[in-house]
Parts: sequence; structure tokens; C-alpha cells
Amino acid sequence: MMVNRVSGLLNGNQLEGRQRRRRLQTRQPARKGADRPVSVPRTFRPDIEGLRAIAVLLVVLNHAGVPGLHGGYVGVDVFFVVSGFLITGLLLKEAEGGQRISLMGFYARRARRILPAATLVLAATVVASFVLIGGTGAARTAEDGQWAALFASNFRSIEQGTDYWASDLPPSPLQHYWSLAIEEQFYLFWPASMIAVAAIGRRFPLRTRLTLLLAVTIAGSLAWSVYATSENASAAYFSPLTRTWELAAGAILAVLTPTIMRLPAFLAAVSGVAGLIAIAAAALTLDEYTRFPGSAALLPVGGTVLVIIGGTITANRGAELLLRSRPLQWVGKLSYSLYLWHWPVLILAAGALGTELGIATKLAFAGGALALSVITYKYVESPVRNSGWLKARRPSVSVALGVALVALSLVLASTLVSILPKPSPTDELDGFASAQRVEAPSPSSYCGLV
Repeated sequence: MMVNRVSGLLNGNQLEGRQRRRRLQTRQPARKGADRPVSVPRTFRPDIEGLRAIAVLLVVLNHAGVPGLHGGYVGVDVFFVVSGFLITGLLLKEAEGGQRISLMGFYARRARRILPAATLVLAATVVASFVLIGGTGAARTAEDGQWAALFASNFRSIEQGTDYWASDLPPSPLQHYWSLAIEEQFYLFWPASMIAVAAIGRRFPLRTRLTLLLAVTIAGSLAWSVYATSENASAAYFSPLTRTWELAAGAILAVLTPTIMRLPAFLAAVSGVAGLIAIAAAALTLDEYTRFPGSAALLPVGGTVLVIIGGTITANRGAELLLRSRPLQWVGKLSYSLYLWHWPVLILAAGALGTELGIATKLAFAGGALALSVITYKYVESPVRNSGWLKARRPSVSVALGVALVALSLVLASTLVSILPKPSPTDELDGFASAQRVEAPSPSSYCGLV
């Protein structure tokens, strides 16, 4: 009996000791930020949603001519970094979850996410150009629609380049599809690259291998961006090679997430606030005459990287206190549809009215684009993206739906091209062109209109 009592006391002391050590371990994260155990990354990032809102608002207000926001076009760069971060995070989750990355599954998700709203806006813009503008202006829009349907609008812009400005032609209502094209061109290669990296060099962790690949990609693309921008800014602006580093910057953050989460908690607020300041500085100091992207893109891209780092370290610190506000969360949810609608609404409104729009009028039409965005998100974008029926089917069903939507856009645009008068670079300016004339743009200022 005595032996049992002694044994019980010893076991109790051991149990109490283990419990005490466990309590001490749970307290340590609050005292030692760098040594705290890494928790599971958040499935929803309100700071990212807020960043989307900031990005689209910068672009829309810039296009509406709001004074002081001449560099609002950097909102697109914010989108690129965010996209690279989110998409790579999802692919990594799949790769490290005991299953292989599915290319068909990836493109099925992209088809549900991107194509329904993009097809709707493209079709509506082409038809509205035919009804409101007509003539060679509508024919040019239809031609642009062919390129947009195939996610090659950036190559269309590069092809037109200096001649586009030399002929004093108006901006295309579909010109903003260039950024979607660059994203999809990047995602033609990135998932396959991740699969290849996962299959080789298994002596080293997957994240280590991906970090090396992305670091080389960022260095090479950024160097090329600086060089190409100095040689031909208008072509460099739309080139996927000069923009790859921006998407890769977001991707490397996703790869380094476990390391970032071990940083001291106080850095979350410092990093996030500094990032927002950098994005604001870019929007306020850059303008249509800045040779962009080049080295100038470091400011908005670096700012976005800092904001994401802050939100990755820990939640509810610094910038996230602003970004998680309800108005920004609401706009962020609508950001994709709003980006698609705002530009054709502004361009076609000016063309239909035959006059250059004032700031107040542009803002009113931007409000109309916001209303269209709400409708598109509620009845097109969200239902297809979250469709339980599509998700329950094989990925090939969603991919087939995407192919059908691309074909629909292409057929519609091609039909109008065939029946409308063929545009010529020597065409005289019509009311549409006159309404959209800009002041003596140089090739380096092309970026200010996208």
C-alpha cells in the first residue's frame, strides 16, 4: 500500500509538472514573438479583401480624373501581387496536402472565377459599342473583343503601340482587359512549374526549391522590366515579361508564409502601415508621364508586399484595422466586377454623348458601374464561382464551360467585325474619338490611361 501511495504521488507530481510545462509553453508566444509556434494560416484574409478595395478604387478614381490620383493606375500592380499570393497559397495547400497539384482542377477554378463576369462585360461592351457608337469605332471595339476573348489584349496593345497614338484614336472600351491577359498568361506556366519543381530535387523541402525559383524569376523579370521600360515604355507596360516579377512577389510570400508567421508580432503593425503609406505615395506621386513599370513599380509592389506580410504575421494589427472596415470589405468583394465595368461605362458614355466628361459626370457614371457590379456579382460572378453543381462534377465540366464562354465571346466579336466597316488608321476622328482625345500623350504616358 505504501508503495502504491508513493507511486501515486510521483505520478501526480509528474502529471502536474507536465501540465505546468504545457501552461508555460502556451504563454511563451505572447512573450517571444520570434519563437512562437506557427499556427495554421487564416482561410480568409480581411486585409487582402481590403487591399482589393484599395486597388480598384485607385484605378476607378484615376480614370474618373480625380485630382491628385494621377498614379492610381498602380492599383493594377496591387492586384498582381495579391493574385500571386492567393493562387500560390492554394496550389501549395494542394501540393502539401498529400495530393498532387491538378492542372485540370486549377483551370476549372479559374474558369468559374474569371470567365462568367468577363464574358458578360465583354459581350455587353461590344454590343453597346455597336448600338451607341457604330461605324469604325464599333468595329475597333469588336476587333479588341477578339483579342480580349483570347486573353491577349496586352499583345494587341503592344502591336498598336506608337501607331495607336500617332493616329489619334480613342482608348478602347476593352483596353483594360490587358491586365486579365497578363494574369492568365502567368497562370499558363506557373502551376506546371510548381509541379515540375515538386518532382525534382526532393532532397530539399518543396518550399526551399520554390523560393529559389521565385527569387531568380523576380530578379530576372525586374531587371528586364527596368531595361525594357527605358527602351520602350509603352510596350514594356503591357509585356508579361516585365510584370511577371509582380505576380512572383506575391507567390514568394505564400511560399515563405511559415517563416513570416514566426516574425515578432510587433512587426505586423509596422509592416502593414508602412505598406499602405508606400501604396498611397505611389498613387499620389507617380503620374501618366512616369516611365512605368520599371523601377517605379517597386513602390506599389513593395507596399503591397509589406501589407501582406503584416497580415501574415498576426491578425488585427496595424493596416488591417483599416482594411477590415465594412465599406472596404464590401468594395473588395465587388472589386473584380467593378474593375471590368467601370472602364467601358466611362468610355462609351463619353462616346455616346459626344463630349469630354467632367469629373462629376465621370463619378456619376462610375456609380452606375458600381451598380452594375453589384448585379453582376450577385447574379453571375458569385453563383457560378460557388456553384455546388459545378464543384460536384469533374473539373473538365467547368473547363468546358470556360471554353464555351470564350467561344461565345469570340463568335460575337467576330460576327460584328465581319459586318461593320473595316477601321483604317487614316480614318478621320469621329465624335467618339473627339470625346476621348487626350492631351498630347507620349509613348511613355500610355500607362496613364489603363
